[in-house]
Amino acid sequence: MAGKQTERTGRAGREDKAGSGAGSVREDRGPVRYGPPAPDPGLPVLPELAEVLAAAAGRSEPEPTGGGEALREAATAYWERRGLHGSPENIAAAPGASPLLLALIAAHGGDVLMPRPCTATWIPQARLLGRPAYHVPTPAECGGVPDPYALLETVRRVRAEGGRPRLLLISVVDDPTATVAPPELVREACEAAVAEGLHIVSDETWRDTLHRPHDTVLLSPAEMCPDDVTVVCDLAGALTPSAWPVAVARFPDTERAAVRHARTLDSLTALGAHVAGPVAMAAAHALREPDSVTDRVRRAAALQAQVAAAAHRAVLASGALARPPQAGRHLYADLGPLRSRLANRGVTDSLELEEYLTERLGAPAPGGHRFGDELGALRVRLG
Repeated sequence: MAGKQTERTGRAGREDKAGSGAGSVREDRGPVRYGPPAPDPGLPVLPELAEVLAAAAGRSEPEPTGGGEALREAATAYWERRGLHGSPENIAAAPGASPLLLALIAAHGGDVLMPRPCTATWIPQARLLGRPAYHVPTPAECGGVPDPYALLETVRRVRAEGGRPRLLLISVVDDPTATVAPPELVREACEAAVAEGLHIVSDETWRDTLHRPHDTVLLSPAEMCPDDVTVVCDLAGALTPSAWPVAVARFPDTERAAVRHARTLDSLTALGAHVAGPVAMAAAHALREPDSVTDRVRRAAALQAQVAAAAHRAVLASGALARPPQAGRHLYADLGPLRSRLANRGVTDSLELEEYLTERLGAPAPGGHRFGDELGALRVRLG
């Protein structure tokens, strides 16, 4: 069954419509460059961070590839406080999650596996590198982490077809679904991945945006598989403005990981992907988590929880479906129960749904096809 749901994105013929401007769909609703915008809380910049950035504006020396010592030390301390021990030598920073993940994928050979749905940038990045990429179904209760049995079946099917699955991308605190994967699911999926020889990249961008942090158990894959997991965090998720792009990766403390760390730095150098000096200073300050930053993160998460809960109630009241939001700024809605009513308005797939809702809401409402879901499914991310 998983094989029927698994899709090699390189052969995703149904997505051709999303990039062809077919029919009456506007051209700007299809191409990758018009995908979901960068995460933005819609809140003013924290004055303290603006002051740090302004104070560093006179810096003339460039930040080294992978981040300077101050930024890497701050990232190390950030993860130490979350139970993930390491050293600055195991950290790499880049101007945003996209170039960092691109460099990480390049550092690992073989095919890429990812859950369906998944972060919007993952599929285009695998394609850009010419890597075969495969979707794996997620369980009913959450997104971001594949069903362990479906993962095993997918790996074996890909190998039987001559593929080389080597890398699994997951997000325990997920965008687009706004869910948090249960610890037992994380454990089973990671054990299955490691047993099949996959390295895991855990995107934990949204881990500091839990709506009910005291009632939610969050397990990082790096806690249980420290030698087989690279953790990535885009600071725009909770700590810094999206206009100041910076993301950090924490590599395992192994010889094999050291080689991949070096390859990642090589790719970042080739891309010219250096964090701007003033942004690096502000990011280091945010990663040290002074009281002003942690208070802002807490209050922002509480506000986003209220908005998401209200949106969830409205979606359910309309007759549509959505998992209860647990983190982040979005809600992933399934308007399948409204299919006949939407068809009367000319909406028959997620591309048309994206156009329809974006025009009426006056805000981006990316369809599920952006996240690897079937084009025919009427799913949309609201936020």
